[in-house]
Amino acid sequence: MPEGRSRIVATAVGVVILLAALGALVAFVKFHKRSAVSQTGLGTRFKTGQIVINPQFDAAQNFSEGLAAVRIGDDTTGKWGFIDEGGALVINPQFDLAASFIDGLAIVRIGDSKSGKWGFIDKSGKFVISPQFSEVDIFVNNLAAVKVGDTNGKWGFINKTGNFVINPQDGYLSD
Repeated sequence: MPEGRSRIVATAVGVVILLAALGALVAFVKFHKRSAVSQTGLGTRFKTGQIVINPQFDAAQNFSEGLAAVRIGDDTTGKWGFIDEGGALVINPQFDLAASFIDGLAIVRIGDSKSGKWGFIDKSGKFVISPQFSEVDIFVNNLAAVKVGDTNGKWGFINKTGNFVINPQDGYLSD
């Protein structure tokens, strides 16, 4: 954050939420942990005050399946990667946006919000389903809704190997 902007730390039901001065959500930190805020970035510490992850990230998401997405850099040019609960970087920052792991896969985007493509990675950072979709949803019952094409694209369902189970069609398909 630029100098002069304040950060507000609010606790609710054991979850710490860091809010930027403009009220935008910056990060959620793992349940029962607090965020260590400094001029250099975000980290986590136990309620006892013991720092577990040194403040070093510009944004962070909840831990899920033992990993948390973290961003190094600003909203525009920063890259997302993943750390383990000890703070070790296990997937290098290389994605333009990333979501939490669910059932062993995380949704990631390569490229900007207008022309970027979405795909799915495993916990080693390897693409299981290459970035090829303009929009995606999480997997539910081993199927994910994906959009192929631009604004007027078509939606279909893929399985966890990336094969279409329901071919793309006009309109949004729901599970």
